[in-house]
Amino acid sequence: MSDNISITPDAAKHDRQPLTVVKVGGAVVEDEAQLTQLLADFGAIGGRKVLVHGGGRRATQVASRLGIESRMVGGRRITDHDMLEVVTMVYGGLVNKNIVARLQAAGVNALGLTGADMDVIRSHRRPLKDGVDFGFVGDVDRADGAALARLIESGVIPVMAPLTHDGRGNMLNTNADTIAGETAKALAPYYDVTLIYSFEKPGVMADPDDDSTLIPEITHESFLRLRSEGIVSGGMLPKIENSLAAIDAGVSRVIITRATAIDGRHGTVIKR
Repeated sequence: MSDNISITPDAAKHDRQPLTVVKVGGAVVEDEAQLTQLLADFGAIGGRKVLVHGGGRRATQVASRLGIESRMVGGRRITDHDMLEVVTMVYGGLVNKNIVARLQAAGVNALGLTGADMDVIRSHRRPLKDGVDFGFVGDVDRADGAALARLIESGVIPVMAPLTHDGRGNMLNTNADTIAGETAKALAPYYDVTLIYSFEKPGVMADPDDDSTLIPEITHESFLRLRSEGIVSGGMLPKIENSLAAIDAGVSRVIITRATAIDGRHGTVIKR
């Protein structure tokens, strides 16, 4: 462990080292050109950092090859026992280890993790919601920022897969945006954390079909207005809600941006 930072949650804010958490979605993971560029850009980010990845489209492809039906409700995957095996193999194995290997080839000392590894993220199985049983889907109870900080201070770059566990031997499929938000929040007592959600668009758009309508900044107050007016809707709502929750929990800044612009200078900034 490095001697130049104390791994305690009580350090003054201005004394904390910067740390960047980057979340990359499954659409980017499955596009070779975009993934290559993102990993190069991630490697170029200075200082301490964490990468969180999705992989839902790859899981759907593998499940189809195995004759396993993919069922979605409200954009969320129903994860029965067979699908749990698929997402564990795909997220924790195929996608995660491919990313780790490529980062290692680029000189980035990456370590692939699920929530079960080192007990870094523990969840409970999601209860029935509106009569829907999501199966082995996890809602996060806690993330161990101290354990992650010790890894980071030893020179390791964690690469987090969207899988957690319940502490009773069960893996749980967990939303990657949630993993990124909970990881950032858990590390906020130890670092000056920037959380970057990267996807296919330049940021949050007033018109999703017009990239020139980027909304440069969103606060709690402006979000309420954007939501009530229907300017922000659909899958962007939980992403912004996760971002605001991270800010409330001590994350310094959250940026929603294109996967080719993760340098912290582009996109929509979520702030107090």
